[in-house]
Amino acid sequence: MAEQPQSSTTESTHAGPNHTGRADKEHVSIGELVEYVKTYARQETLGPLRGAGRWLALGTAAAVVLGLGLTLLMLGLLRLLQTEWERSATGRLSWLSYLIVLVVVAALLLITVTRISKKSLNKESN
Repeated sequence: MAEQPQSSTTESTHAGPNHTGRADKEHVSIGELVEYVKTYARQETLGPLRGAGRWLALGTAAAVVLGLGLTLLMLGLLRLLQTEWERSATGRLSWLSYLIVLVVVAALLLITVTRISKKSLNKESN
C-alpha cells in the first residue's frame, strides 16, 4: 500500500495564533472567548463608570461649596436685616426678618429647580 501524506489535522484543530498574532476565527477556545468577553465588559463598563465617578465627585464638591456659600449669604442677609432694620430686631415683629430670609431662600430654590431640564440631564457627550 502506498503511504498517504499526513494530513495537517493537528494544525487545523489547533486554536493557536496564526501569523498575524490573532486566533483563527473558526477555532477560538472557550478560555479565549471568556477573556474576550471580560476585556469587552471592562472596556464598556469601567471606562464610563470612571467618567461618571469624576462627574459625580465634581458635582458633589460644587454642590457643597455652593450650599455653604448660600448659607453664609442668607445668614448675612438675616444679620443685616436684624441690625439695620430696628423694628424687626425687637418687639412683636422680631420674626419678620426670618420670614424675609425664608422667602428669599424659597425664591432661590424655585429658580434653581425651574432651571433644571431633562434635556441637560440626559445629554450624551461626544
